[in-house]
Amino acid sequence: MGYNDVGVVILAAGKGTRMKSDIAKVLHKVGGQCMVVHVIECARKISRDNVHVVIGHQAKKVKREINKFFKVEFAIQEQLLGTGDAVKAAIPGLKSNIKDVVVLCGDVPLIKESTLKNMVEKHKKQQAKLSVLAIDLENPTGYGRIVQDGLNHMVCIKEEADANENEKEIKKVNTGIYCFDRKFLISAVDEIRPDNSQAEYYLTDTVEIAKKRQEKIVVITMDDPGQVIGVNTLEELEKAEYLIKQRGK
Repeated sequence: MGYNDVGVVILAAGKGTRMKSDIAKVLHKVGGQCMVVHVIECARKISRDNVHVVIGHQAKKVKREINKFFKVEFAIQEQLLGTGDAVKAAIPGLKSNIKDVVVLCGDVPLIKESTLKNMVEKHKKQQAKLSVLAIDLENPTGYGRIVQDGLNHMVCIKEEADANENEKEIKKVNTGIYCFDRKFLISAVDEIRPDNSQAEYYLTDTVEIAKKRQEKIVVITMDDPGQVIGVNTLEELEKAEYLIKQRGK
């Protein structure tokens, strides 16, 4: 079952203000089950005993719900300072035998085991320090764009709020799912600075850190946008609900 040397960190600390609801975002249900429970179910197929969930907003409620179904490790993000800060909270809990760390989002409930296995396999085979799961979208609005140079080497990920007009034209976007070499992740997370329009610690900045250090970055492009729908609004929740029914889960 899964890999012995891969840990999974699931980001589930956010508020989800755009859901216009008092319920923590990851506790909204898709297909009769909380979003974060779907994500953990998939994560456990990759790494049975090394799943870490980062909680923050309504931490007790989220923890209580998850504990009904799974035994996982929890890390608390004290202040919601962005994805880089959230991952940093989980790092101390990683067991010493973990070589690679997969980062998932608690609000992307339709991700499949096969997609994650493919990412981990390619990451290991190419001995990458950082692998980014990407997708090509006709309408990339709202997603971080994957900026590549003339040789198709990855340069950085530009969040919508920080992207210029040319970058906004890019169709290849970040799904928010990554695989990191553990040692690289630990040192890179310490280097992230909140120099952006949100004043947050973006995990995406690890791409530029890897580039600066001339470390190997791999972009893995998948072709099923349904799997990586992030649920931030009630409209997206309905869409995810529809897709999960189509899947016949």
